[in-house]
Amino acid sequence: MTDEFGISLGDVIFADIDRNPYLNELYENILYNYSLRLFQINKERKAVSVPDALRFADVLSKSHSDRHMTWSQEIVALLKETDPQDSAVDVYLNSVLTSTGNYQGLETAEKKRVEPFELRRSVLDRFHAEYSKELVAVPAEPEKLFFRPQKQIYDHLSEPYFSYSGPTSMGKSFIMRMLIKKQVQDGLKFNYVLVVPTKALINEVSSKIINDLGSLLKEMNYRVVTSAGALALEEEHNFIYVLTPERLLYLLIRYPEKSIDYLFIDEAHKITSKDKRSTFYYKDIDMLAQRGKNLHVIFASPNIPNPEVYLKLVPESQDSTDFSNKKLSTSFSPVSQVKYLIDCVEGNTRLYNDRSGKFIDIGKAPASSQLSDVIAHLGKGVQTIVYYNSKDKAIQAAIDYAKHEQEKQDDELDTLAKEIENQVHKDYFLAKLIKKGVAYHIGYLPASIRMKIERLFREKKIVAMFCTSTLVEGVNLPADNLFITTYRKGRGQTKMTSVDFKNLVGRVGRINYNLYGNVFLVRLEENLKVKDFVELLEKEVPEQRLSLVTELKPKLKTKIIECLLQGHTNLEKDDNQSQDSFDLTRKFCLILLKDIMNGRNSIVKRAFSEYLTPDVEGKIKSLFETDEIVPDDDINTSVDQAKSLSVNIAYGLSYPTLDENGWTIQGEPQAFLEKLYKVFNWDKCESKETIGNFNRLRWYAVILRRWISGSGLGMIIVDSLNYAENKDDYKVRIAGQQVPYNPQSMFHRNIVMSETLQAIENVILFSISNYFLKFSEAYKRIHNIKGEMDNDWYEFVEYGTINKLTIFLQRNGFSRETAMYIRHHRDEYVEGLDIGIPKLKKSLLNCGNFSVVAEVQEMSINNPDLFID
Repeated sequence: MTDEFGISLGDVIFADIDRNPYLNELYENILYNYSLRLFQINKERKAVSVPDALRFADVLSKSHSDRHMTWSQEIVALLKETDPQDSAVDVYLNSVLTSTGNYQGLETAEKKRVEPFELRRSVLDRFHAEYSKELVAVPAEPEKLFFRPQKQIYDHLSEPYFSYSGPTSMGKSFIMRMLIKKQVQDGLKFNYVLVVPTKALINEVSSKIINDLGSLLKEMNYRVVTSAGALALEEEHNFIYVLTPERLLYLLIRYPEKSIDYLFIDEAHKITSKDKRSTFYYKDIDMLAQRGKNLHVIFASPNIPNPEVYLKLVPESQDSTDFSNKKLSTSFSPVSQVKYLIDCVEGNTRLYNDRSGKFIDIGKAPASSQLSDVIAHLGKGVQTIVYYNSKDKAIQAAIDYAKHEQEKQDDELDTLAKEIENQVHKDYFLAKLIKKGVAYHIGYLPASIRMKIERLFREKKIVAMFCTSTLVEGVNLPADNLFITTYRKGRGQTKMTSVDFKNLVGRVGRINYNLYGNVFLVRLEENLKVKDFVELLEKEVPEQRLSLVTELKPKLKTKIIECLLQGHTNLEKDDNQSQDSFDLTRKFCLILLKDIMNGRNSIVKRAFSEYLTPDVEGKIKSLFETDEIVPDDDINTSVDQAKSLSVNIAYGLSYPTLDENGWTIQGEPQAFLEKLYKVFNWDKCESKETIGNFNRLRWYAVILRRWISGSGLGMIIVDSLNYAENKDDYKVRIAGQQVPYNPQSMFHRNIVMSETLQAIENVILFSISNYFLKFSEAYKRIHNIKGEMDNDWYEFVEYGTINKLTIFLQRNGFSRETAMYIRHHRDEYVEGLDIGIPKLKKSLLNCGNFSVVAEVQEMSINNPDLFID
């Protein structure tokens, strides 16, 4: 009902409901009573009229406000915990979740219900409920239901460009996957790209897509591709690419003729980050826009109030001022988080009321700085994730917690522990912890081990996971409790942003498992300030601005233009400039130069408009267009680096030679890296923490030599441990301090193991791999080599071997570990080697190795032509 002024009855009812004193009193008392139960505190409960609270929840669920609907769910979910025997709670839980359209929550509640429950409803109510479900049915999988905001977003995904934002738990990537599935079902022949921020997410998302589509992949001739080196790209298919921004750039460079119809950018808030990786998004989108095809660009981000900011990267939207129909931001969350501040220094525990923004005293904190005691106090056995900002702290905390745990005597845990001992090292702490249902997730691990850890956590065999920022980067694990031990991220003093915090908090309480989760901010050290923890809880996510705007200040823009006017791109790092800022500046400089040379009026070039007069632009263009080496699209290396590389190759620089087993003479890899250090000026353009530090090249050479020979991780780690023991001044970083290495210390040895795994992922497979790619391209151009070259160290690094079969299997989608397993058992499982057309026997599915079987199952769906019966 609406009056002549356009004000509905609902508007009147909901206008002041947030400030209703009785509702707020009831809600605060429910939170308090729930907290007493959670912390096992023997105090008198506060009075709550359950019927009144349920009526308020029912009213709130009818609101169109995201805040009200989420609030209504929280009230009934917590009442279900505090008053589990009250049958009225079940009735209202069902009604509220139906009203908010949280049908997945209804399924979760039903699974957790002990006693059977049947809701009595009128025929009209049942008809309305079924009609409401039809409206939000997922077109590709009608038995599944969207949340209402998901359906609104889904209906906009055929727009030329669209940007949406929602809580971490809303299932943003699910919407993308369901659009792809529906279009494939309908016989549409498109090519899709899903951009994810990390390699770990490539595996997770690609696996979900393969399982979503199943036999449709073969029937409709689609392939899921995760790298620019995939052999499927040489065949005639439609493609669904799952790539990081860097991998997408190399795909676009290598295959300029490949068309893309849909570009989905997940975790789009990375575009506003301050590090160099944000520049790849600018480059990728602009390169795709230049191809002239009708490209759909979709951005998805967590908890951003202004998702339309990312649309500025889309050339088609540059002249638009009204994005109201091109964006959607929702705060509706299908699950809730109850937040606490546990101060082990001052000895108190407080509950944070999200609605009032106030704290409520609950009781004393455990008088201990040992987090293991705090976790134990809050209930062993529930799924727990613990966040630390450094690897050594996370590892030590996991060890401390496991001291109080018994081995589970579980076959799967014991098998995984043995696998870690065999693949990594017998002394690696993780192997011993796994047996007790405890793990840490701090960076690189073989895909088979990492995926198995994540699966066992989902299956509740691993109950405690200690993590660093890898968790914030998007690993999706269901948890009941999340412990946050610091407001910092990384090894330095950088504080989490509100986006980081909201994204981290959203990892607890996942709709397929529960309706709410608990978040504990735990102050364990005196140097951590209470006010900074409080600020995380209180601060809303501000409107986001592009890194192009926030990081490229006038001084840096002037510096870039002056550099280009001198005919080079050798920017100098200022003394007070961070490495991230310098890297980002360099890459924007390279993007700008390429745009000037192409006459491309990109968003990056427009940011320099007041510095780029026609005369200045003309001078820059004339300085660079006469060079034999012209700017290209690869923003990992500059024109000046390319010139230096070409000169050195022309004078005889080449990769070290390898014998038939992939071995080179001891010392040659180090000498080669030292030459590249000078050729590419790593001392000026790379971090002193990695290849910008000349003294670290010897260690990287040790790892590199083993890696390309096809050695397993165990052998690489043994070599790293020997290197650390024999190097006089080797130090390990513990609690932010460099400590002389003690080979007798098991903890020191584990730090070296973790650093080795990190070096493989971030240095060997990223930094060095990128430079080797540039080297291989230049070498083939200068020596007029068509197609593949014999001694291509880029390929050897990319696949961790020189073996042709192992490379072939990885280019078909297998992990390095599974490819090596198949090669070692090739007589049993591989045919066609003698004629150069390898085929895999489906009997691999019975090999008994769980990780291999899981990959073979997916590959037989995604790449069926590789298999024979």
